[in-house]
Amino acid sequence: MKLGAAKAKTPAAWRLIAVAVVERDARFTYRLDRAKLRQVRRREGRYLLRTNLTESDPAKLWQFYLQLVEVEAAFKTLKGDLAIRPVFHQLEQRVESHIFIAFLAYCLHVTLGQQLKALAPGLTPRSVLEKFATMQMIDVYVPTTDGRELSLTRYTQPEPELKLLLDKLKLALPAQAPPKISGVHVAAIMLV
Repeated sequence: MKLGAAKAKTPAAWRLIAVAVVERDARFTYRLDRAKLRQVRRREGRYLLRTNLTESDPAKLWQFYLQLVEVEAAFKTLKGDLAIRPVFHQLEQRVESHIFIAFLAYCLHVTLGQQLKALAPGLTPRSVLEKFATMQMIDVYVPTTDGRELSLTRYTQPEPELKLLLDKLKLALPAQAPPKISGVHVAAIMLV
């Protein structure tokens, strides 16, 4: 059982060992398969790509492989960082809209990543979005004495670390919106 556990835990190393078990005495012997070890050492640091493509140029195949890696990373981003799944829509048009919005979000994610490479290397889109998540936008409603309602849409002031990030990305927050006054309650008062 312990040999089976060792095999499951380290399958790469297990292939290099030849084990002989004597069931009667509950003993075993092992030896290093030096031919397999030499073969593994020759391949260290190299990729072995198996494909059914008939392209003869290895550089072209490597380019295809890198594109595949990028596509897989995109789906991982869509499922993880942007939390696109699950889709609860039933109508085809709504599902397509959901996918389109997800694609736009991914485009923005990639664009942010490209900007970060140039302006703030070392940061990832995920870490930047986490920092921006600390900012909040709130609506404050203040009733007035004449029955109207004053609506103030405000965002919280960024922390110093976020201000530095905004400066690095060459972004500026928009000015706070002016207050809005609604007369919804005025019409209700006049009817009474």
